Amino acid sequence: MTAVEADSGRLKGEADEPGWEVDPDDEWGVAVIATVGRQLKLRREAVGMRAAEFGAAVGYGEDMVYKIEGGKRIPRQDYLVRADGVLGAGGLIAAAWEDVKKVRYPKKVRELAKLEGQAVEIGVYECNSVHGLLQTPEHARALFEAAQPPYSPDDVERMVAARMARQSVFRRDPAPSVHYVLEEAVLRRRVGGTMVWRQQLERLLEVGRLRNVTFQIMPTETDAHPGVDGKIELLKFPDGTAVGRSDGAFSGRPTSDPKQLRILELRYGTIRAQALSPRESLAFIEQVLGET
Repeated sequence: MTAVEADSGRLKGEADEPGWEVDPDDEWGVAVIATVGRQLKLRREAVGMRAAEFGAAVGYGEDMVYKIEGGKRIPRQDYLVRADGVLGAGGLIAAAWEDVKKVRYPKKVRELAKLEGQAVEIGVYECNSVHGLLQTPEHARALFEAAQPPYSPDDVERMVAARMARQSVFRRDPAPSVHYVLEEAVLRRRVGGTMVWRQQLERLLEVGRLRNVTFQIMPTETDAHPGVDGKIELLKFPDGTAVGRSDGAFSGRPTSDPKQLRILELRYGTIRAQALSPRESLAFIEQVLGET
């Protein structure tokens, strides 16, 4: 794909490129994007280029240029790389991507990804949906598009990209030890249609076979267990500290209190004991996949 859309000759604008709005409550993000935008504008004016001329040169519409320079829009990497070449910045503008990429996702997602990136052990029980670290892009998009009130197309794309970026946790070296327990009902909900659903089941099998991942399924016919109150998450860190959260405990808020963590660990351990073994669980997913 060239700077100008090959199929129509049009410059890329908001409709073509779902660039992301800056969250006004994210002070650090606002500061980073404002600084990058200001530097872009100063360099453009220094070489005597009008916004429309510059936009044509990098393949974006004039109003997108103004939004990025005004700190209202988060630039994508290709925008910065093209701008660097057009303005002869010698790599300085392109290098701004290192800061921009840290703030391109919502603040809450960044904080969660940071914790997941630091954890040496992650334990999750999920009863309502496939956990975010396990979702395919199509599955995640279908979930976000089903929300009410609906998200804008820009917000959907931003959240899908943020969710996929969190999955880099599986590529860490050394990799964390990851444990999942999913309810059977989650496997059988055909989110996004049959094809998307099948791809999601295949993704679960792929992750479940990783050496650092333990994957278990809780059959629907199982008796009551400590997870009936909702999702449980536990993250443990190299220094021995931990953080946990459960929908059915401590008002759903994250906790690092040792006494409360012991309660969550007890509940999670009991859930794992009642679920199918990892080997049985992978066989169960294959069985569900074969039923289509």
